[in-house]
Amino acid sequence: MKESRMFQEKVSANCLNMVTASTEDGAFQKKGHSARVLSPEEAEKLAKDQVLVSEFKQLKLEKEAQKNWDLFYKRNSTNFFKDRHWTTREFQELKACREFADQKLTILEAGCGVGNCLFPLLEEDLNIFAYACDFSPRAVEYVKLLIESIVTKNHKAQTAFFMGKMGRNTCGKQKRTAAPWDVVAALQDEKNALYTTERCKVFQCDLTKDDLLDNIPADSVDVVTLIFVLSAIHPDKMHLVLRNIYKVLKPGKCVLFRDYGLYDHAMLRFKSGSKLGENFYVRQDGTRSYFFTEEFLFQLFKAEGYEQVVSEYVQRETVNRKEDLRVPRVFLQSKFQKPFSETSSC
Repeated sequence: MKESRMFQEKVSANCLNMVTASTEDGAFQKKGHSARVLSPEEAEKLAKDQVLVSEFKQLKLEKEAQKNWDLFYKRNSTNFFKDRHWTTREFQELKACREFADQKLTILEAGCGVGNCLFPLLEEDLNIFAYACDFSPRAVEYVKLLIESIVTKNHKAQTAFFMGKMGRNTCGKQKRTAAPWDVVAALQDEKNALYTTERCKVFQCDLTKDDLLDNIPADSVDVVTLIFVLSAIHPDKMHLVLRNIYKVLKPGKCVLFRDYGLYDHAMLRFKSGSKLGENFYVRQDGTRSYFFTEEFLFQLFKAEGYEQVVSEYVQRETVNRKEDLRVPRVFLQSKFQKPFSETSSC
């Protein structure tokens, strides 16, 4: 047990950069295994909030979960979440999980939303093939439309370039004669569009019941990202998601997890009457959120056969200087591995 802990701390230092520092956006951040300490006022507020939402309403929320997320994306379109350019910085495995520099990496973004993580990854790393799925049909449609619009935009620009190389303008009138190698180069440029079906496959999926094997070959994925996804699922069904992912993940490869941690500011903002269970709440729009402890997450993954590599709380204090407001954010960032079968590595 002692050796295991030493290994965990070593990996923590190497992979998750265990430091206390200011981030690029000016927020103060630290990482470690200690949960956030509540103020007396915060502790009193949580202690008083013990009344749970009725069983009837909880069953209704579960039944209408997909509808509520669809309505969320209908209201907010693609504007609610910021693009997650921090992903490759925080999770070095997205770059390091290769045997050689240009090796194609296959990832699964489980719960892709409207592509806030997907698009930055495809943009930053041209050697990634991504599977991306989401519970919400509307969110999946948004991603597909965005891909189509980007490809169309690229195609128009490349067509203009190609016509120029062929000695014609975009109206088809002859301009100059192109050398054969120019034509080849133009065709090659057209193949290098960032977003094509050769680079990503997007599909709708309820991870708690739809078999991922219908869209992804078994043992074929190098990295699975679960970023702010599991918290939206009822705790009683979270293990079904992990079991589903396990089937498509290669032996020795990893799930990268980041989600809301215990005592995050969002947890403390819920009003009385929003509590569904321990660390589990419902928002006004009917979407739900669970706030994870390190121990709960460890047991959840362990029960489905995963091995924990590292797990830490990320505590951030965002400062709004204009309003003199300090907002304590808490996330749980972890890495779990599907056990080796032979000699694969992550």
